Amino acid sequence: MAELSPLRRRMIEDMTIRNLSPATQRSYVHAVAKFSRHFGRSPDRLGLEDVRAFQVHLVSTGISWPALNQTVCALRFFYGVTLGHAEIPERIVYARSPRTLPVVLSAAEVVHFLEA
Repeated sequence: MAELSPLRRRMIEDMTIRNLSPATQRSYVHAVAKFSRHFGRSPDRLGLEDVRAFQVHLVSTGISWPALNQTVCALRFFYGVTLGHAEIPERIVYARSPRTLPVVLSAAEVVHFLEA
């Protein structure tokens, strides 16, 4: 098993101190690792514009909104807690689920429904 980097170890310790579940910890570590691999650099060397570019990339891949927001949570935790950059997490935006319009019934369908 490969030795953990000091940064990853610190993030895991921060999550453990805050009693995050093992599944959440795995998800957060995976999300930050994916972010780092996308740019080919250590995540502590990436900034807010890189986070934004990564979010745009994820949206273009068709990622689900809940999965995108889980990545946002991981990056907010990493920058805010592990790196201690209080100003960055509040600027990393959550995605809103797209709203769908309700199905509108035709006049004939309404009549049929009311007669039933």
